[in-house]
Amino acid sequence: MPELPEVETTCRGIAPHLTGRRITEVTVREPRLRWPVPADLSARLSGQRVIAVARRAKYLLVATEAGTLMIHLGMSGSLRIVPQASEPGRHAHIDVCIDDGRCLRYTDPRRFGSFHWVEGNVLDHALLAELGPEPLDAEAFTGDYLYRLSRGRRTAVKSFLMDSHVVVGVGNIYANEALFMAGIRPTAAAGRISRERYRRLVEAVREVLARAIEAGGTTLRDFTGSEGKPGYFAQQLRVYGRADEPCPNCGAPVRTQRLGQRATYWCAHCQR
Repeated sequence: MPELPEVETTCRGIAPHLTGRRITEVTVREPRLRWPVPADLSARLSGQRVIAVARRAKYLLVATEAGTLMIHLGMSGSLRIVPQASEPGRHAHIDVCIDDGRCLRYTDPRRFGSFHWVEGNVLDHALLAELGPEPLDAEAFTGDYLYRLSRGRRTAVKSFLMDSHVVVGVGNIYANEALFMAGIRPTAAAGRISRERYRRLVEAVREVLARAIEAGGTTLRDFTGSEGKPGYFAQQLRVYGRADEPCPNCGAPVRTQRLGQRATYWCAHCQR
């Protein structure tokens, strides 16, 4: 599933092509996504000018004066800027056409993504209202914040970090890598982690995500054309997917187990 860096890179990639353009129509070839695409989406969007393109958690927010188009990429979705006349592929479900003869094309083989039309404050939408802070928000996401929220919690710190009510966008890969960088064992109880260790963890989360976004900005800069789509960026992952390989810090074998139904990787020597 595309994680926060992939969604952020998509946001940055499509924003320059959409901002300030006027939407002329919306073509929905397949309305059966995770939630049904609104039947009147084209009527509501046609004629609207795009004010801004932003991201909240893993949702893309295309803002107009009348409301906001809220998009989730699901497990296999991608967005590209293509000529309106280009032949849609088998899984090209939605085109948001703009006034320069191009369109934002949504392709999703598994159809787990979603398109929502929201009037009013989009942050009040049920899918966004209960979410935690952004991990790159230096004021809201801090070690002190995690420390306060974790007191009395017995859940594993990795599960705590991946809870979207605690902080958004720290998926499995990035949680494993950040915990390794911070020297914290993933299975440790969240309520037993000290304030100082949470401060190190916050710094690690930011560094891991920033590296991933930077990698995406380098490899996925071109969002114009029908080929290519975001995926997990090619990164030098230090523990994720490296079971039994030597730890890059100490050489001990990287361990793995299932935690919350997700693959978890750590070094028993470096992470305590």
